[in-house]
Amino acid sequence: MTTPLLELKDLRVGFKDAEGNWAEAVCGIDLSLDPGKVLGIVGESGSGKSVAMMAFLQLLPSGARVDGHARFMGEELIGMPASRIRRIRGKDIGCVFQDPLTAFNPVIPIGKQIAEAIRLHDRSVSQRDAIKEAERLLEMVSIPQPARRVRQYPHEFSGGMRQRAMIAMALANRPRLIIADEPTTALDVTVQAQILDLLVDLRKELDIGLVLITHDLGVVSGIADEIAVMYSGRVVERGATEPIFYETAHPYTSALIGAVPTIDEAKPLDPIEGTPPSIFARPPGCSFAPRCKRAQDKCRSNDPALEFQGATASACHFPMNGAFRAEIQ
Repeated sequence: MTTPLLELKDLRVGFKDAEGNWAEAVCGIDLSLDPGKVLGIVGESGSGKSVAMMAFLQLLPSGARVDGHARFMGEELIGMPASRIRRIRGKDIGCVFQDPLTAFNPVIPIGKQIAEAIRLHDRSVSQRDAIKEAERLLEMVSIPQPARRVRQYPHEFSGGMRQRAMIAMALANRPRLIIADEPTTALDVTVQAQILDLLVDLRKELDIGLVLITHDLGVVSGIADEIAVMYSGRVVERGATEPIFYETAHPYTSALIGAVPTIDEAKPLDPIEGTPPSIFARPPGCSFAPRCKRAQDKCRSNDPALEFQGATASACHFPMNGAFRAEIQ
């Protein structure tokens, strides 16, 4: 049996409010990713997607409380000494952050920043060789004229090119896993498709695992092997990509699919009414119940467990049993 590349067990992340009260932003999630596979984590802003990933990389504020287990290639990351996690972060696990304009240092050339990431994990590489490697990486991610671009600053790159440069930096040390946090945010549709195609091609070429965090199910529909749908800090549905779309069990997943634009002008968007609850003011029972058209009294009093109900695992008292059929084109 293959050892998972990444395995999360009962991962919990808590924060304090201004009055010192604790609340969980991530409420005991279980996820796993095999080598060379793509896991899509989907949900609205505030669902806990990014917090869960940043927690085991020790990238959260010092006041956060992290419990549970996160194993990378069998090694426990939760509670790992900071000196050790720094050797893994950026080398074995690469990150593509949501906003490359703010992730890059604006006063240092792109090539020098990529070179710094290389030399941080291998001091035997000279600055000159690291710059040459940065140039090769920019070429790998299809940035034109890499020999010139390597000397330019972040503001001289377009949004799509900055995102490609961020992917190049994530690949700098040949990681086994890449976590891409909303890598297509603020990009136009054409550039989004190019970035996603690039990530898929690199994943196949380099045999790396990929965690793709997004609020848009349409983004992961064609590239993810498995999808986990998160809402209010919990995984509410999980399964292989095709069943998630065509044998949908949870009403929230169905609502997300209904909110994805299609080329069919006769099919209007069906927005989800309301907003996700604050982690400090979750309703009793199922957190999605106040927004769910199928909610009943049981939903408002008892929080459902995540369990297989058909082709996917879902946390719903009254699953849809595949009644919904996706029509994303």
